[in-house]
Amino acid sequence: MDWEGSTMKIRSAVGVLMLLAAGITVGAPQSPAPHDPPMIDAQGFQKILEQHRGKALLVNFWATWCEPCRDEYPMLNELAKQYAPKGLQVFGVSMDDDGDLILMRRFLARYKPIFPNYRKEAGAEAAFRQSVLPEWTGSMPVSIFYAKDGRQVAHFIGEKSREQYEEAIRALLGGGAAVSPGD
Repeated sequence: MDWEGSTMKIRSAVGVLMLLAAGITVGAPQSPAPHDPPMIDAQGFQKILEQHRGKALLVNFWATWCEPCRDEYPMLNELAKQYAPKGLQVFGVSMDDDGDLILMRRFLARYKPIFPNYRKEAGAEAAFRQSVLPEWTGSMPVSIFYAKDGRQVAHFIGEKSREQYEEAIRALLGGGAAVSPGD
């Protein structure tokens, strides 16, 4: 083999490697992370509620851009751990936009929730809120308590204290209607 033939083979190999590297670099950011929360719309939310019928349920709506949500979330994770053995089910719904995906992923990686999370599909914000809680105007965070029969028995709009959550959870698990403090 002559020197020119060797050089051509090396250039071809380097070119192929560069194309492969470029493909990997370009493709990686576009592919979804393996553990991104599943997307839901209003209908998807109702299906999830149906799947939890028969269980006391706390649903929290949060977003990374919402400071009270960020403050409250670790406490909700602790409450989920504390009350799961007593029958409380918890799930979260991120209201983050597509532009906040990286922040949402970091947020979930940091707090390592023990409960499942979903992400609201973009669009139809008012219709989604109306289907979830008619008096919800968009303020965050929002937590809704559901009795075992699927009825909404209480809700919190805005950040609440651990004591307020524990009072509502104990009432919910005790079979009584939880009381919503003033919104």
